[in-house]
Amino acid sequence: MIGSTCNTSQNLPELLNQIIILAQKAGEKTLEYYYQDYKVDYKSDNSPLTLADLAANAIIVAGLEDIAPDIPIISEESGIASYTKRKNWQKFWLVDPLDGTKEFIKKNGEFTINIALIENKQPILGVIYFPVKKWLYFASLQTGSRKRIGNDDILLQSRKVKLNEPLRVAESRSHPSEELELFLSKLNVRKRVQVGSSLKFCYVAEGKVDIYPRLSPTMEWDVAAGDAIFRFSGKDRILETGLTYNKPDLRNEGFVIINTEDDLDRFISK
Repeated sequence: MIGSTCNTSQNLPELLNQIIILAQKAGEKTLEYYYQDYKVDYKSDNSPLTLADLAANAIIVAGLEDIAPDIPIISEESGIASYTKRKNWQKFWLVDPLDGTKEFIKKNGEFTINIALIENKQPILGVIYFPVKKWLYFASLQTGSRKRIGNDDILLQSRKVKLNEPLRVAESRSHPSEELELFLSKLNVRKRVQVGSSLKFCYVAEGKVDIYPRLSPTMEWDVAAGDAIFRFSGKDRILETGLTYNKPDLRNEGFVIINTEDDLDRFISK
């Protein structure tokens, strides 16, 4: 068990392995619901909620409390501490126990289990488990970004691009927007790939696509694990995304995930 006297950085590889096992356990639990009929409820913001969300959340929260009892947790499906209480948190877990509930309900398979460790408002560890395919994405400074299929670990390196070249775009399956269409009209779009959940971050990190623009709001738990997967996919540097964590309002404004040194500002409407 990693307690309050533990140096997280020194124990990060061990901690990462524990989180991988936890994410897989939660993911396998969601499949018990995925392949049967289930009730769908709706939260106050009209987003869907299933028993799979709650079951995965229970497994992850209990597991994190056992693994690192000194590190607080923010999860989409648990009560969220007020900013007054959490504003001084230097380190905390950020969890989306079932990212892509809409895709889960549609049964297209594109849902994930997302767990990230945040330190000083930045992700230092991220795990994304894709239960239907049994693919695992994970990242830290020590490991870089990796994809595990069976017993094979693949080092992920996002492709460094220029904004004037033909680009492959990852976009949300469930959240189209006029802002996105305007943004894409200014680029040389070679291909558009619709995909659910945090897999869009993973696709950029592994070079399946070149850019993921999300110009409508998200919540911090939606993006933290994927942000880590992308940030540590740079060949020779940690990549920047502009995303920060533990804000007074946990909502994010728009962002663009891309490995480039070009200036994006002229493409984004203010």
